[in-house]
Amino acid sequence: MKTAVAARAALFAALSACVLTSAFGVALAQTPQPQPAAKPAAGGALSDNLPIPPAPAPKVSKSWILLDFATGQVLAGENADVRVEPASITKVMTSYVLAAELKAGKIKREDQVLMSENAWRTGGAGTDGSYSGFEVNKSAPLVEMEKGMVVQSGNDAAIALAEHTAGSEQAFAALMNAYAQRIGMKNSHFVNATGLSAEGHYSTAHDLALLGRALVRDFPEAYSYNSIKQFTVGPITQPNRNLLLWRDPSVDGIKTGHTSSAGYCLMASAKRGDQRLVSVVMGDTSENQRAVDSQALLNWGFRFYETHKLYDAGKAIAKQKVWKGQAEEVQLGVAQPLLVSMPRGKYAQLKPTMDVPKTLVAPIKKGQKVGTVKVALGGKVVATAPLVAIDGIEEAGFFGRLWDTFWMWWDSE
Repeated sequence: MKTAVAARAALFAALSACVLTSAFGVALAQTPQPQPAAKPAAGGALSDNLPIPPAPAPKVSKSWILLDFATGQVLAGENADVRVEPASITKVMTSYVLAAELKAGKIKREDQVLMSENAWRTGGAGTDGSYSGFEVNKSAPLVEMEKGMVVQSGNDAAIALAEHTAGSEQAFAALMNAYAQRIGMKNSHFVNATGLSAEGHYSTAHDLALLGRALVRDFPEAYSYNSIKQFTVGPITQPNRNLLLWRDPSVDGIKTGHTSSAGYCLMASAKRGDQRLVSVVMGDTSENQRAVDSQALLNWGFRFYETHKLYDAGKAIAKQKVWKGQAEEVQLGVAQPLLVSMPRGKYAQLKPTMDVPKTLVAPIKKGQKVGTVKVALGGKVVATAPLVAIDGIEEAGFFGRLWDTFWMWWDSE
């Protein structure tokens, strides 16, 4: 009898030792850190020992910025958040509103838009500004009127489109401001659809770059109008004033602007390979100079920076212990692709880390945020994203939860 009792005690002790070893192995194991998933682009890399030269800053521009399209990261800029007159770059905001209202079904491409007497007198050929040439009190298809606004920078077309969409230009301006807030343009306010100088009508180089990025991302068809080099209305053919469309085949937009008080402005965008950049130059000295300055910024950005997708959405990049669940681990990933812009040749120096709670307890829903992944370069965080559960973890049964409760208590001591 004593022999049997002793045997059972020894067996229990052995099992307990195994469980203790397993439990402490889980509790003390270090959190696995994710690694970048993509490989650096071939060619164009800088020596790790060479610093990036300063961006070619426009000498007389009031403000300027260079933005990476994929990440929204600012690569260079000066006075980028100082309020300035946006001039006819305002029409990019008008284009965005039109595209959003078209998508919502509130207006249609085939709508006949009237060139009202107000639009004609305020922005037509009799004014000092740019005009499209549509005849007064006659209608044209919305898409044609929009091309007259985008390519020819027609103030008359912008006002006619605003009146058609919202009833009046003032009401349309309210839509512009609402959409601007959605985009994240925190330092902008619009009072007209044209960009003609007006009190309370302002933006910043940074906000305008965000706007250009949003138009490319959200409404590529509307954006494509910006690459049209010339447009004809009746007997009048006018060229697109963006000189970069003729000088650089990678440039496909976006918009010029000029008033006596705003100076010469240009929002440009180019795509080379898989990388797209957006530049904004405000208050330059001439039509040619704004093109020269914008070209220099784009060339510098493409030469010295590259963009990588580190992690795909919905794919596991790490795993973590889960207590009281039907599974012992949860797979972690990102809900949206994680992209990062960095100096060329620095890819191998990226340092991803994962920040998650020490204790994860089931149930965990699929897509639930459970932590953060951070990517640093040279000690500076260059990208962050929420870590989410790739799959859900259901609660364990009563005894499973009880058992884990004991070991969680033991681990906390």
